[in-house]
Amino acid sequence: MSEKKVIIIKKIKKGGHAHHGGAWKIAYADLVTALMAFFLLMWLLNTLSDETKEQLAVYFQEYSVFDGPPASLSIDPGGSPVSIQDQITPPVLPEQPEVLHAEGKSQEEILREAMAKMIEEKLAAYKEELMIDVFESGVRIQMLESQGKPFFGSGSAHPTDDARQVLKVIADTVRDMPQLLAVEGHTDSKPLGGKNSRYTNWELSTDRASSARLVLEEFGIASKRMVRVAGYADTQPLIVENSEDPRNRRVSILLFNPPEEHKNHTPPKALEVTPLPSGSEGLILPSY
Repeated sequence: MSEKKVIIIKKIKKGGHAHHGGAWKIAYADLVTALMAFFLLMWLLNTLSDETKEQLAVYFQEYSVFDGPPASLSIDPGGSPVSIQDQITPPVLPEQPEVLHAEGKSQEEILREAMAKMIEEKLAAYKEELMIDVFESGVRIQMLESQGKPFFGSGSAHPTDDARQVLKVIADTVRDMPQLLAVEGHTDSKPLGGKNSRYTNWELSTDRASSARLVLEEFGIASKRMVRVAGYADTQPLIVENSEDPRNRRVSILLFNPPEEHKNHTPPKALEVTPLPSGSEGLILPSY
């Protein structure tokens, strides 16, 4: 009888490396975070002053794991204890422009008083030639002609040294104010030139207003704040009862707060200027 052969087949199962999961990613992320924090700390330390670095060094030298920080104290270079809280300096805020406010007074009145103070302090020598009054939405400064201190030569639109000095002080005062400006020229009723002259009081008053505008811009007034330059000849006399009075020859500088629709420096509606009678109350610069 033949013997049966037993055949044994061995199957070897090949196994790979053990699966590590995502633990390495966490470790790597921790390492990157620690490095980033380290370099950030180095950058911050590099921006500190030497005095602050010395104070930090003393602070951590005195630090105890068990007792905590040394009573929140550090030591300045002179050796005296300084509280860390005391070393924190609040940020210095930029200076805010002074806001003029007075109870019961309009913005126009406050502005008029500011201009009057400016004239009293810086233009006292021209007090008789300068006049301030309030109109709707603003203040008007008028430069009046006089025999002693003329602002323009006879029949001329060229400003004198006195005119330039006054206009410079006005420009320095209102340069940083928000008000818009207009410049107006006026003459007396004496005819300029001959009967057929092409250059009349209309041209003269307009040219004087334009000359004043140029001087104001020369001393720092932005041209975009100018919304009107006009000449009115003798149509709006200051001294109504005497149209030939030399004080009718004047240049007016108007400062006014623009309404909402004019805040982008667009020209405002024409202002109605009421002739100013001689000796009116509140017209002449008040004495202090």
